[in-house]
Amino acid sequence: MFLFLVVALAVVVGAVTLAVVGGGDNGPLPEASPERLRDPLPPDRPVDRADVEGLRFPLAARGYRMADVDDALSRLGAELAERDARIADLESALAGARSAPGRGPQPTGENHVSMDKPAPRPEDRP
Repeated sequence: MFLFLVVALAVVVGAVTLAVVGGGDNGPLPEASPERLRDPLPPDRPVDRADVEGLRFPLAARGYRMADVDDALSRLGAELAERDARIADLESALAGARSAPGRGPQPTGENHVSMDKPAPRPEDRP
């Protein structure tokens, strides 16, 4: 019985060795490429809410791939900074237009246009 187990073990070890060493045309398994972000943020247009809601990061050994998350966050940060700068420019242009004299009605009431019907003048009376 012991001799049978030794022979069976030798056959199994030999078969595994032949399978690993002489793997034929395929050889050993190739290295698996790491999973990458499937739907990155669009590079040709500004990011909108649907892009952010649809963003899904692939899972890695300890959560998410840090490079993918860092890329997405830096892109979103850059776009938010650009939008904030644009909003600040537009607000300063609006404030400049409101403070310039002769540029239309002022919201402070100084150049308030009355919507009341004017009183009749004496020369207009019959």
